[in-house]
Amino acid sequence: MRSSRRGQVDAFIVMDVVEAARAAEASGRHIIHMEVGQPGTGAPAGASAAVSAALRHPLGYTVSLGLPALRAGIAGLYRRWYGVELEPARVIVTSGSSGAFLLAFTALFDGGDRVGLGEPGYPSYRQILKALDLVPVGIPSRDENRLQPVPAQLDGLDLQGLIVASPGNPTGTMLDHAALGALMQAAEARDMAFVSDEIYHGLHYGARAVSALEIGKEAYVINSFSKYFSMTGWRVGWMVVPEDHIRTVERLAQNLFICAPHVAQVAALAALDCVDELEANRATYAENRRLMLEGLPKAGFTRIAPPDGAFYIYADVGELTSDSLAFAAELLREAGVAVTPGLDFDPVRGARTLRFSYAAATADIVEGLRRLCAYMGQRA
Repeated sequence: MRSSRRGQVDAFIVMDVVEAARAAEASGRHIIHMEVGQPGTGAPAGASAAVSAALRHPLGYTVSLGLPALRAGIAGLYRRWYGVELEPARVIVTSGSSGAFLLAFTALFDGGDRVGLGEPGYPSYRQILKALDLVPVGIPSRDENRLQPVPAQLDGLDLQGLIVASPGNPTGTMLDHAALGALMQAAEARDMAFVSDEIYHGLHYGARAVSALEIGKEAYVINSFSKYFSMTGWRVGWMVVPEDHIRTVERLAQNLFICAPHVAQVAALAALDCVDELEANRATYAENRRLMLEGLPKAGFTRIAPPDGAFYIYADVGELTSDSLAFAAELLREAGVAVTPGLDFDPVRGARTLRFSYAAATADIVEGLRRLCAYMGQRA
């Protein structure tokens, strides 16, 4: 049977690593998971309790833009976190942030449009763009810019859009108000749509992250309940769009998804109020981060990006390997630690980098670092 060229996207390598780790566990091995960006904690207790109560009643379709109470609750979050007064009408609840990216890219771009994204960066940006017959254009970020793109790198590029993530995946680096504002201004001057990926907001270890909504209204802002709210499996996210784009996105959502899962929206609404539990989770990640920054150099991973947020360490391992895919497989096989090859995030330079996640339980982080130190000591 014939197949679409648009369907020939690259694999999400981290998910291949997850499968390899699962197979190792099925054979009886104990694997430490530093590969996937999934919180080791579950959904907040209040979210689970709300779902238990909701299941006593029928759950059906919601309106396509999401439960009105949830949209209002998310608007309240922007007031609480950033001091931004946001109309709930601009909030669109989605099936995870992945659903938000699909809606955003479809609403903003026509086939063949070119969209810039910093590298290293989240790999699914590229693949979703390709599947929509759009052209991802990698912008190679530099150490001196904290592995984030800067306005000067847009010069000479024919782009219709720009995606920026702060905190970034895989680096955890953040853009301050001035840097984010400069990128937004540069995109506007070049008539580029601006998409701000803010799904790691709330997970910071010093100054908080800045939202594009603090700077202007002419951006698509995407977030999720997966990371800070510890609800990956619930598949519920959201985005904020300019007022004149609401109906366009609503029509797309009606036809592509109907709505985000009702039960997940109930859980998300309750999660917004579970502040103490969520902040306790963040304290756990802060301790894990401290352990990683102390332990990875002892294992020989000394060249790392400065992680301001999220729960990742991105390491340059060029002195150890020129094949991060094979090196990650070696660490899984020999040390029992699953990590992600940098090729997932940077197809040009990623053969010399690895991403380590510290989202797991602290005991697992301690054990993973012990294993890495022991194996790398033998390997040397």
